[in-house]
Amino acid sequence: MQKENQIVRIAFCSVLLSCLVFYLAACGQKTNRSRSVYMLVDTSGTYAGELDKAQKIINYLLGVLHPGDSLAVARIDTGSFSEKDIIGKVIFDGRPSVANTQKRSFKKKIEDFVSSVKKSQYTDISGAVLQAVEHLNESGSAKKYILIFSDLKEDLAKGHIRDFEFELPGINIIALNVVKLSNDIKDPKQYLKRIDQWEAKVKRNGGHWEVINDLERLDNIFRTHL
Repeated sequence: MQKENQIVRIAFCSVLLSCLVFYLAACGQKTNRSRSVYMLVDTSGTYAGELDKAQKIINYLLGVLHPGDSLAVARIDTGSFSEKDIIGKVIFDGRPSVANTQKRSFKKKIEDFVSSVKKSQYTDISGAVLQAVEHLNESGSAKKYILIFSDLKEDLAKGHIRDFEFELPGINIIALNVVKLSNDIKDPKQYLKRIDQWEAKVKRNGGHWEVINDLERLDNIFRTHL
């Protein structure tokens, strides 16, 4: 009987020790709070004239993102599923001096892009989103965002096929500055239909969707979402 009690005590201590080791290991793990933002900028047609607004948004992001967060900006053009369309990408360093240098360099890249951008003939939004999803899933960030600065009017060049679904669990997609086209003014249903189609596609693929057109309230927008 004494031997059986000793075996029980040993087993109990082993279980207790295992739980303690697991608890200490869990306490030692840092919670992942990093954020990754991928902004897509439409450069087609008359929408290229809206780039000054996109630049303001990017500058704001540079101010609110923290060490360990990442930012990428890419253009939406004729064939957007390509690394060549990435204007800049960065993971912010934990050292303030290094992070500030990174932000100045990133800001300069955007300024150069805006001042020299060439309008694209077509608008491959789906390809751009697919590229963004791949980048975000590789980032390992806790919070993932795709910002689409576009009128959401997709116009594909001949031979470009985009009849695929996205893998969007855990990804927040925010459409910004969705301006109304001339045909939308004549028939508002086209504008609403375009937004509804994108919303339906995002949600059925597991993502979160939102449209924000009031760019004067960036503080409220990003305080809520970032």
